[in-house]
Parts: sequence; C-alpha cells; structure tokens
Amino acid sequence: MLSPVPDEDGAPFWEYAGRGELRVQACADCGELRFPPRPCCPHCRSFASEWRRMSGTGRIWSYVVPHPPLLPAYAAQAPYNVIVVELTEAPRIRLVGNLVTAPDAPLDSMPPDRIRIGTKVQVVFGADGLPRWVPERP
Repeated sequence: MLSPVPDEDGAPFWEYAGRGELRVQACADCGELRFPPRPCCPHCRSFASEWRRMSGTGRIWSYVVPHPPLLPAYAAQAPYNVIVVELTEAPRIRLVGNLVTAPDAPLDSMPPDRIRIGTKVQVVFGADGLPRWVPERP
C-alpha cells in the first residue's frame, strides 16, 4: 500500500494522525483554517500557523469506486471506494480517504452500494496511522 510522503508543511498533519488525532493547519493571526497545509495564509498572508484539533466528523461530499484499479497493489481489494469528506467545522476543507467498517478493515469492507453522498462520517485511524472514515453512529 502507498504511504504518504510528508513535506515540511504537511509533516505535522501526519504526526498528529499517527497519534490518532485529526488536526488542520490554521493561521495564527486571522484564525482561518487551511488544507492542504502551506507556509503562508491565503487570506491574510501571514506566515504564522498552528494546528487545531478537529472533531473528526463530516459528511461524504463525493466518492468514486475505481474499476479497474489504477495501481496493481490495490487489485486484490477492488472494488474499493475513495471518498471526499467535508469537515463539519470547516465545510470548505475536504479530505480524501476511504469509507470502511472499522479502523483496520480492508478498503473493500464497505459495499459500494451502501455509499451515499451526504452520509455523516467519523474519522478513525488504522494501525498504520492513516485516517479512514466510518459511518457515524446515531
């Protein structure tokens, strides 16, 4: 499986994810959240930043089920999903991941016909530290 290759700006995101925390970069001057991480605030042009903990909730904004798999390493798990999640506290921020049934479940654990745009989801972290999403329980 592919692992993220963090750059200097994004490294803290992956460090927090490895600890089971979903954090998003914020401008330390104007407070605007931004993703992907970058050195300068696009709103006020400040170089001051901090990392804010998010609730980890959101909703499915979009999704795709690749057929056939684009990378050979993923062939055994096809069909699997790739979802785009709009964060509850920051609707302009959208994260890409997979909808699964449990933190360490395989990518194909959620049947594609059960995925719906608008479904509320909660972030979970697998043993590899990658953020994944599960349907939010009522």
